[in-house]
Amino acid sequence: MEVPPSNVLIESDELRRLAHEVMAATKFPDLATVDGEWPRVRPVSPLRTEGFTVYIASMRSSQKTNELERNQNVELCYMSPGHDHVRIAGRMELVTDEETRQSIWEESPLLRAYLKSIDNPEFLLYVVRPSRVRYMKEWALQYHEVPLD
Repeated sequence: MEVPPSNVLIESDELRRLAHEVMAATKFPDLATVDGEWPRVRPVSPLRTEGFTVYIASMRSSQKTNELERNQNVELCYMSPGHDHVRIAGRMELVTDEETRQSIWEESPLLRAYLKSIDNPEFLLYVVRPSRVRYMKEWALQYHEVPLD
């Protein structure tokens, strides 16, 4: 395995392309939330990704929902099979727009099978609005700041 020099400058468009490739190759990124003084990390299944904006469902009764009510700052970490990774830091906000909720509901057979109805009070839809995106090639030990779309 050849690790590239950490001081290599990568053009903005190339960084975005590389970051999107990592995201596409990662089925279940890890989501970090804050629970009081402690971080909590769990795998999640994004329902939709638009650039670096990511939509994720949750259950009203989940611990994740309780944590987000107190602190909306989160980070998603995507790691490809080749160990490249992307970290998206931002705020995770509740989606109340019915058109967005409906279109994501229609795109997700898993949501429909599990929750049965978009009106199920347990169904919450969140969006991670990125404030910072970083990319790292394998074990280069240096992140590159990825310009937001």
